[in-house]
This record gives sequence, structure tokens and C-alpha cells, in this order.
Amino acid sequence: MPSDIAIGPYRLEAPVILAPMAGVTDRPFRQLCRQLGAGLAPSEMVTADTRLWNSRKSRMRLDHCGEAGPISVQIAGADPQMMASAAQENVRLGAQIIDINMGCPAKKVCKKAAGSALLRDEKLVTDILNAVVKSVSVPVTLKIRTGWCPDSRNSLRIAKIAQDQGVMALAVHGRTRACGYRAAAEFDTIAKIVSEVNIPVFANGDITGAQSARAVLDYTGAAAVMVGRAAQGRPWIFREITHFLATGEQLPEPSLEKIRDILLTHLSALHRFYGEIMGARIARKHVGWYLQTLANSELFRKTFNQIECATAQYASVQAWFERLITKGAQAA
Repeated sequence: MPSDIAIGPYRLEAPVILAPMAGVTDRPFRQLCRQLGAGLAPSEMVTADTRLWNSRKSRMRLDHCGEAGPISVQIAGADPQMMASAAQENVRLGAQIIDINMGCPAKKVCKKAAGSALLRDEKLVTDILNAVVKSVSVPVTLKIRTGWCPDSRNSLRIAKIAQDQGVMALAVHGRTRACGYRAAAEFDTIAKIVSEVNIPVFANGDITGAQSARAVLDYTGAAAVMVGRAAQGRPWIFREITHFLATGEQLPEPSLEKIRDILLTHLSALHRFYGEIMGARIARKHVGWYLQTLANSELFRKTFNQIECATAQYASVQAWFERLITKGAQAA
């Protein structure tokens, strides 16, 4: 589906965006989701404290080699000048869009007054956005929640501040920080924001497939949907949503052969990116998410989680799918 969504000079290929998720949306996963239809795939959250960038984790989060543009990098912090400096450094490293995290509900982030904790201080929000927008020549975007808690929903005011400070697009997770990922997303709040700002708004929360994406877009008037947890183990969800939005037709579920090929591609990318040992460990959670989409996979998942060798992981997945495919063919 052609997209008319522009973030500065960049036009998105599809109105479906991968939500940045710490520990999930690493470079291999971002690249896979882009290949499978995501119009944009922001990076995992990177700390604004550049003094901490010497760790292996930070270096890998800052690696965008081979990614399709526009490259969007999400930064998190609570000091305006530190955020501005981090934005500048990320642009130097290849970022084409700077995304500011004011939506993360994690305690370890909020206790540093970053992430969604910033929503409690509108003056600080203004100062951070002003400092970052002025510090870089690339577009700046923002991700927020609807507020700190149900008694303090101020996302509409934050959205207007963002627009006034030059933010070029806004992603809204339809829950407060206190709600975490519980309760239904507040699409009324997102619709209100859409009606009162002139920048693109991306609706996030409870989007689990093509039909829910269509319903959310129709209800809120948002420019795009942002998909997070529903893409874990189902990166083809972006292609499904894009196709449905363009045609009104639901794509069939991918065949076992297609799921096998996607998973093996993802597995190989993880092993290459992280190396044999670390790659094998990180692969376990991703493979576990894929297996949740398949019946009777619990025993194999337990077996897979004991494998330490990357080569053996690849071979075990390949063999398990071959057995499934053969069994299905015999049943037919």
C-alpha cells in the first residue's frame, strides 16, 4: 500500500511501523521486519549518556550497518543537553531520524526520570524537545503514553508541546505508564490527539493483526499503526497488515515452509550479528516466540533451549520443520 506519510524528507513505504522494544528490536529483527513490510523500524532505546556507550550492548545497539533507510534511532534520558549531544552523535553515526523515548514504562528507566516518567514534568519535556530539535538537522520524532496514570492523562498537552517544538511525528501508546500493558488501549485519547495536531500520529497498542490495524486506523484517524509485541515470532504481520489495508483481503497464514525459511533467515542473522555464543543465547527467546505460533511445539522448545552451539541450533530447527512438513504431507 503506497504511503503518503512523510517525516521530514522521508516518505514511509507503508503505514505500519515496528515499535522499538529494548532487547527485541535489534538490527537483525529490524532488517527482517523491513523486508517483510514494515515502513519504519526504529532502533532499540539507546541511553543519552554517551559515557556508557563503550559497553558491548551499546555498541551493538548503535550498529546500523546494512539497514534500509530511513534509519531511526531512539534515545532516552532526562537531561536536555545530554539528549541533544546524544542526538548529534547518533546523527554522526548514521541516524536519519532521532526518536525520543517518553513512553517506556520500565522501572529502571522511570526511576532515572526518563521514559514515561518525563510525562510528569511538562516543562522538562519542552526543554528536552527544544534542545534536541535545535541540535540536529534531521527530523525528530517522539513516542509517549497517554499519561503517567489514569488520573494524570496529559498526552494531548504533550502532543501540542511536541508540535510547537518542531517534532515531526508522534507515536502514542494508548495506555498510561501505570497501566503497563494491562487493560484496553485508549483509542479515544489517540483520536483526540489526531484531531488537534497537524503532525502524523502513529497509534500503538492492542494491534494484533490486519483487521485490528484497519479498525484502529478508522477509529482514530491515525496516519499509521505501530506494532510491538504482536510482531514477536510473527514478523510477517507487517506484510499482512499492509496487504489488507491496500486490498481489503486477508493474506493466508504463511505455510510451514515459509515460516521455516523466515525463522532460519532470522536465526542466521542473529548468529552473524552477535557471534556464536551470544547469538545462540539470544536466539532462544526469538525462536520461542516463533514456536508459540505453532501447535505442539513445547517439547522442541525445551530441547532447543539446551543447545549451546549456533550450528546445532540451525540444524535442529531445520530438522524439526522437515518433520512437521513431512507429517503434514502424509496427513494430506
